[in-house]
Amino acid sequence: MNHTKKMIAPIIITALMVLYYAGMVVLFLCVGDIPFWAKTVLVIAPLAVCGVMIGVLVSRIKEIRGGEEDDLSKY
Repeated sequence: MNHTKKMIAPIIITALMVLYYAGMVVLFLCVGDIPFWAKTVLVIAPLAVCGVMIGVLVSRIKEIRGGEEDDLSKY
């Protein structure tokens, strides 16, 4: 069964959020007055969020392909 329509929203939301956090990383890298340790933290945190969001997207796509469109049915 083709579940492409149900995958569109999670993919779009994830792409927008990853672009947002990537923009934050670029902004933090361009600011020159921040100490190195603070810049490191301000770069690692959004990148970690991006990684988690992509992991959740992959999990969600597997659920949709497996026929589990509604997460609430687990609870």
